[in-house]
Amino acid sequence: MPKDWLEWHDLYNTEPKLQQRLEIVREYISYSLDNSPTGSIRVVSLCAGDGRDLLGTLANHPRAKDVYARLVEINPQLVERGRATIESLGLTKQIEFINGDATASANYVGAVPADIVIVCGIFGNLADENELNRLLGNLSFLSKKGAFVLWTRGHSNGVASSETVRKYFREFGFDEVYFKLTATGDMGVGIHRYLGESLTVLKEQNLFVFSGIPNKTR
Repeated sequence: MPKDWLEWHDLYNTEPKLQQRLEIVREYISYSLDNSPTGSIRVVSLCAGDGRDLLGTLANHPRAKDVYARLVEINPQLVERGRATIESLGLTKQIEFINGDATASANYVGAVPADIVIVCGIFGNLADENELNRLLGNLSFLSKKGAFVLWTRGHSNGVASSETVRKYFREFGFDEVYFKLTATGDMGVGIHRYLGESLTVLKEQNLFVFSGIPNKTR
């Protein structure tokens, strides 16, 4: 079992369900870029890992030069990997990778509200449905009206947890665009569109509490 998040991310090299999840997430990022308005596209990614979902998409996407993104990740080694990829893509003036706490709203000031919000790998690491609702409510601070929000949720012990996520998204003013399960059947990937208005100020400094550990697939 992985001991830290760096080791966990290396499982992408061997784990089919993670590889399949990444493929769908990149497909949805590409869709979001294709369907964003003409001009600059603002993107934020929470708990971004090494950014392989967004950066892997931008490597071959015609709108890469329109993207201005902020990725937030607490593991410094993953951040260094991501920064090296950004440099190799020639996007250092457009994409910043912050080594910091993704739960802290201060790390997004100046980058939100965004056109695309990536919250992949997070929902399975929240303590309960109350914490899920807290994060979903705070997405209105991160998202422009009409923004695309991409998310993932794993299943375990026969419980289709992604169905709970889909239900709550509807209750928080989001319209589902697409949803897929991986071929393994135990990873859900969704893309929703925010229909409400953006919040300019949050009542609390933390968007959510991340309670996950690396040896549990997120």
